[in-house]
Amino acid sequence: MTQTQYQFILPSTIEGIAEVEKIVQEICEKFDIPEDLFGNILIALTEAVNNAIYHGNKSAPNKKVTIEFYHNQNQLSFTITDEGNGFDYQNLPDPTLPENITKIGGRGIFIIHQLADHVQFKNNGRTIEITFKIPVLVN
Repeated sequence: MTQTQYQFILPSTIEGIAEVEKIVQEICEKFDIPEDLFGNILIALTEAVNNAIYHGNKSAPNKKVTIEFYHNQNQLSFTITDEGNGFDYQNLPDPTLPENITKIGGRGIFIIHQLADHVQFKNNGRTIEITFKIPVLVN
């Protein structure tokens, strides 16, 4: 099974978040990814990079966010890593509970879980791996 790999290094700035759309567009065009999956990937990666920049790297311009991308015939996998201290990803408040509905933040990881086929945290929460299955097109 052949696998393609790319790496992107982004600054911990608003411009870094803006780069995500270009990266996702490029990858989805290259691998002929369906439009609905493109939207899921774009939203999930934007959330993950936003979290890495603001929560992980605390918007420190000297810190970077790394996106690694792997592709094989069955799936796309993105690994986003920040240079922060990590976080307790196993004890996040549920954003669907009544006491959390009106809170401004706290939905990003929930959204990522809803859009991706597999989500895994590593490296004490500094790394998130997000996987999307590629639908098989029948002719």
